[in-house]
Amino acid sequence: MREIVLDTETTGFDPLTGDRIVEIGCVEVINYIPTDKQLHLYINPERDMPPGAFAVHGLSEEFLRDKPVFAAICGQFLDFIGDSRLVIHNAEFDMKFINAELVRLGIKPLPMSRSLDTVAMARRKFPGAPASLDALCRRFGIDNSNRTLHGALLDAQLLGEVYLELQGGRQPDLVLAGSRGEVARNADGSAVKVERARREPRPHAPTAEELEAHSALLGKLKNPMWLTGAS
Repeated sequence: MREIVLDTETTGFDPLTGDRIVEIGCVEVINYIPTDKQLHLYINPERDMPPGAFAVHGLSEEFLRDKPVFAAICGQFLDFIGDSRLVIHNAEFDMKFINAELVRLGIKPLPMSRSLDTVAMARRKFPGAPASLDALCRRFGIDNSNRTLHGALLDAQLLGEVYLELQGGRQPDLVLAGSRGEVARNADGSAVKVERARREPRPHAPTAEELEAHSALLGKLKNPMWLTGAS
């Protein structure tokens, strides 16, 4: 099952008031496992960069000035995502920006049904707990120390790891290894060497001393149930 973990950075909060996308990061996921296929695009928003947005992602108007506009990268973006489901943290936000850009070009918007919101997933799985990307990285022990600023590709990569954990984590399949050193498989097909230590069978029959001690204990009990019905 192919999915695309996606994140965007923008000039603000609302495309209806002129805010635009400035960065897109996409990570391909197959059966919940991120692959090495990624798409990273910087985009000229054709407008100024508000200080509040710059403080979030650090992308200046000067840096973006020579980057392609959305119309120039739209085909590349749509080809990469294909018809795959889009896994997005707070999907409503990113989808409204993507669709605003598509509509501006006369292209049919993407239906919300194509998106899966990992914020909603996290809130269902951990009611009442923080559901930010940073909070989920801490919960699952995912290293996000490089996330000093928001970045679309880095956030998509982190979200890919979070999404895997929300789905149950990377676990070996249930095929039992029958001998020492037999190779099992992860869900992505990668090999996991299973080392099994050899142990000698342990004796389970009681010794004569243990039987004697047990009889002595029973002699101290009143009507022990172990002897109920015994002849």
